[in-house]
Amino acid sequence: MQNKTILSFFILILLLSFSASAQLISYTKVDSFSVDKLKSRWKGMGIPRVIAPIKNGVDVYDITYCTTYGDSSCVLASGLYFVPINPKKPAPLLIYNHGTTIRPQRKLGYNGEDQICLMFSTDGYAVCEPDYVGLGFGERRHLYIHADSEANAGIDMMKAVVELDSLLKLQRDPMIFISGYSQGGHAAMAVHRKLQEEYSDKYTVTASSPMSGPYDLDGVQAEVMFHPYTQPHYLPYLLLGYNEVYHIFHRDDFYDIVFKPPYNEIVMGVFNGKHSVGNINDTLPLIPKDMLSDSMIDLFMNDPNFVFKKMLAENSMDNWVPKRPMQICYCVGDEEVVYKNALVAHAYMVENGAENVKLRKAGGKKFTHRSCADWAVVYTKFYFDSFRKGSKKGRKGPVFKRWIVGIGKGVMKR
Repeated sequence: MQNKTILSFFILILLLSFSASAQLISYTKVDSFSVDKLKSRWKGMGIPRVIAPIKNGVDVYDITYCTTYGDSSCVLASGLYFVPINPKKPAPLLIYNHGTTIRPQRKLGYNGEDQICLMFSTDGYAVCEPDYVGLGFGERRHLYIHADSEANAGIDMMKAVVELDSLLKLQRDPMIFISGYSQGGHAAMAVHRKLQEEYSDKYTVTASSPMSGPYDLDGVQAEVMFHPYTQPHYLPYLLLGYNEVYHIFHRDDFYDIVFKPPYNEIVMGVFNGKHSVGNINDTLPLIPKDMLSDSMIDLFMNDPNFVFKKMLAENSMDNWVPKRPMQICYCVGDEEVVYKNALVAHAYMVENGAENVKLRKAGGKKFTHRSCADWAVVYTKFYFDSFRKGSKKGRKGPVFKRWIVGIGKGVMKR
């Protein structure tokens, strides 16, 4: 307890020592990848360099910075920054938002989405990967699928790395790209929207490519509550975060009001940052609504003014109009994030005047949430690269590269 108090005091002193405009609190280089090391890694992972070229080495920094929590207080947040080493051209920025994670502690393993960041950075992109509030080395509870805190984490990290770039003497291209998968797809849209609505005089988004995100929270995605579902933990995770922000129920009564026995005690016990997603799912019912109290189900189904339903609508991303190019990636076979989230968001945007929002089907019925990610990332890379090559609206990518991807997808389906 004494060590934790000392750490909190130290963090407070750090926060107070920075000016109101400063975001960066600390940075540490945690790894460095030479071109040869990356070539060996690509070979071992079977990544074709014609699809993911290696043009420079990459330094990886762990940074802490100040961001805004749901109650508008300033809190410590963290993230990884992938910096190209001596890139041939000034580096455009990519804000990459990761998918759902339960345990707050981040492991530096370069698997999954860290690998995606490496792939972009070794081709000259400077890549921010925010942990979001409450994860990594961040303070407070993580606010799962809370649009404003996701947006703040990405934007404030962007401000922080601008400060770091000057210290590292990294030449930056003014282009800003935004992407992310699953929760990261939702976060990518949140970052794009907030930059457009509140920072348009300072930052211009070049393009975004949200991938397989739950955009229609109070519609398409809410329906998964009523059917067998592979990830029942999403529901209590979201409810816990929203109650933290919006104070829907008193903390002491929350579990007993929201969940029926025995799930009131189960949820209280497993969402403590010490259990894996698999462990938590094993304790919950296959149909998510079956963990909720009858009164909660009745209010959700029959009261259009139910506060929880309003919060879902407030945090949905299917009800705004991007002014800058966007590609929305999805897979029809996604069993976790219903692919119609993408269709609903795209339809609303186009019907309300969006001029350059495109749908990109990354895979059909045989592509799961996990397998969809690999192809969605490749299509996102092609899309962003086209802007670096001079496109104003974005292109699908070179025909030859898309042909190679098509062969790879065909092999996977067999």
